[in-house]
Amino acid sequence: MNASLLHVIALCLMAAGLVLGVIRFVLGPGTPDRIVAADMLSILVTSGLVWLAHLLDNGIYLSVALVYAALSFVGTVALARAIEGRHS
Repeated sequence: MNASLLHVIALCLMAAGLVLGVIRFVLGPGTPDRIVAADMLSILVTSGLVWLAHLLDNGIYLSVALVYAALSFVGTVALARAIEGRHS
């Protein structure tokens, strides 16, 4: 594993995003805030899987990231529609 300075910076930024996303998910004043935070966390997990695929030079993680991103998108849309239906 060859971790350059750019990889370390990217990992630190992703870790900071994860911490901020978890804080927003826990402290979010409303349900929409929590859904946006969960979507942000899923995006960060997907990008982490892509980063891991690059770092380990293994393409299987890209397939896992693609499936995870698709399922995450469907879940976010379903939750948004459920909230929309509740507020109508």
